[in-house]
Amino acid sequence: MGIETTAPKSTMISGKVKGYIILIALVVVSWAVFKVITPNNFGSPENMLSYLQASLIAATGAIGFYFVMVMGMFDFSIGANIMLSAIVGCVLATKLNLGYFGLVAGCIITGALVGLVNGSFYVKLRIPSMIVTTGLALIYESIANYIAGGVVQTLPADLRAFGQMPGDIILAVVAFVVAYLILNYTKIGTYTYAIGSNEFVTKNMGINVNKYKVLAFIISGAFLGTMAILTISYGSSMVAVTGMASMSRNFVPTMGCFFGLAFRKYGIPFPAIIIGEFVINIIFFGFIALGAPTAIQDVITGLALLIIITLTTRVNKGEIVK
Repeated sequence: MGIETTAPKSTMISGKVKGYIILIALVVVSWAVFKVITPNNFGSPENMLSYLQASLIAATGAIGFYFVMVMGMFDFSIGANIMLSAIVGCVLATKLNLGYFGLVAGCIITGALVGLVNGSFYVKLRIPSMIVTTGLALIYESIANYIAGGVVQTLPADLRAFGQMPGDIILAVVAFVVAYLILNYTKIGTYTYAIGSNEFVTKNMGINVNKYKVLAFIISGAFLGTMAILTISYGSSMVAVTGMASMSRNFVPTMGCFFGLAFRKYGIPFPAIIIGEFVINIIFFGFIALGAPTAIQDVITGLALLIIITLTTRVNKGEIVK
């Protein structure tokens, strides 16, 4: 019995160490490449701190989205959720004079409600989550546009504590801790992985699969609402857009979530999401420092991240990790 209990722990520790080494190497290599190419306006300690702050915003939403993606579902309404949540929070904070309470509660509750609608429609309609959330995104954009009244919603300077240190770091860390506790110490986390590994077996065990799918969307929505707080606090305003223009906000949280899925085999999905988002921002700001056109930035960044994910997603057939 002593050998059986010791071996898995040793394997898990070495796996985690390997995962962290790969992630740190990605950060160092990404930084070094752009630092060599453009040493004067990239990669200083002040710059790196700015990149980190930007990455924390997306990581906060990505850790919530992980609950959905690990079950094999997807959400195309991420950007619309962030936009709607930020606008509702801003309106409650400013027009209703609820201050920080209105901002925080408005964003998180709105995000969770959007998640509830997404999950409910998905399990009731029994059609792919991508189709459901794409259609709903159009509705969320319209609602956001109606609430904003065609006016840019601006957060006053005295309500932007979450847009700068230490407020943004504190909120992000609280979100990370809550997500970690849910995933590792609750039935929700256990069933999330079980459904993602084998939904049919999980259902035969008597677990209400649809219930936990809806809960996954609610949790994801709440964390996207938290991301909305950081987004509008950092950028100071939010514009309501229509015609699926909000989908441009889907990319960065989704790519960070891919890092989490790729490094799940090492047992460090959440650290991988946080560090992965940091790598994404290093690459993004590196191209900005180079003065590369936006189209070129998107193409090269996308290719670089696809290569990174491909190289780190090789999981042996039949391997089950948690």
